[in-house]
Amino acid sequence: MNTRLRRIAVTVAAAAVLPLALSACSDNSGDSTKSDSSSKASASATTSDDSMTGSGSTASADQPFGTGCAAVPKDGAGSFDGMAQDPVATAASNNPALSTLVAAVKKAGLVDTLNNAQDITVFAPTNDAFAKIPKATLDKVLNDKAQLTKILTYHVVGQKLAPKDLENGSFDTLEKSKLTTSGSGESYTVNDSAKVVCGNVRTANANVYIIDTVLMPAG
Repeated sequence: MNTRLRRIAVTVAAAAVLPLALSACSDNSGDSTKSDSSSKASASATTSDDSMTGSGSTASADQPFGTGCAAVPKDGAGSFDGMAQDPVATAASNNPALSTLVAAVKKAGLVDTLNNAQDITVFAPTNDAFAKIPKATLDKVLNDKAQLTKILTYHVVGQKLAPKDLENGSFDTLEKSKLTTSGSGESYTVNDSAKVVCGNVRTANANVYIIDTVLMPAG
């Protein structure tokens, strides 16, 4: 009789322990699944963050550069975003630092020519660049349409130039003669005389490099 009671007691004990064991396994399995999910979510977030960082780094390489960029309005039609929406002559007209150039372009009748051109690069002298020219000489040029057209078209290259293209370049201008560029990073010079003060400015149809000296074609 005692032996039979002991067997019953063992059976009852085993029956009581089994659900607890199964429950424990179930809980552990759930934790493991949650842990795996959390790890995957964390990894996904890290990958996403890395992708965004990489994308940001690539985008920043396409931004305008140079000390002269501080003079460009922060918003509105004359800002970098605003100029990117308009063709180059219109975009320049919204930038206060290029008002002398815009007046010269209008005098030469080149507004439509520049606005309708496709994929060009314009080296745009600032107001200070024009101020370096003696007033009598500048007035004379502004009143000589043929000479003014020659000078202004010398500032235009018939292809879009990225900063890396300027490192050691020689390009045909719309005036039909060549200009040269040199430099690296964020420091470039045109014809060994004009410095790029704000480069890689985008407009709807042109890349613009704002320079501190007016370029003069030979002859």
